[in-house]
Amino acid sequence: MIEGKVWGTTEPLIVNSALEIHRIKIIKGGYCSLHKHQAKSNAFYVITGKLLIERHKKDYKLIDKTILKNGEFTIVPAGEEHKFEAEKETEALEIYWSLLNPGDIIRTNVGGLINYL
Repeated sequence: MIEGKVWGTTEPLIVNSALEIHRIKIIKGGYCSLHKHQAKSNAFYVITGKLLIERHKKDYKLIDKTILKNGEFTIVPAGEEHKFEAEKETEALEIYWSLLNPGDIIRTNVGGLINYL
């Protein structure tokens, strides 16, 4: 279902507990709010157009500005404030995913070897 936004439209293509992919269409000059995702990383892949991705670094005072054109891709890590702005009419894929916690394993025992001799 296509949803209207002040800057254009978003269309969820895949949405589940591990991954979201949205097709976004942004009007020239359209931009989203400055925001961050607590657990989700966010990637942008430009199909057509020109998209400025502004990332506010969380560990030091810097605003990183990356301009994406047709076929280009960038990632915004979880917890980093960001926004996008279309420098011309743009169609892109916006991809979200959550990082797995590598420390989520709870061991009952340590394993071992079985002697089959």
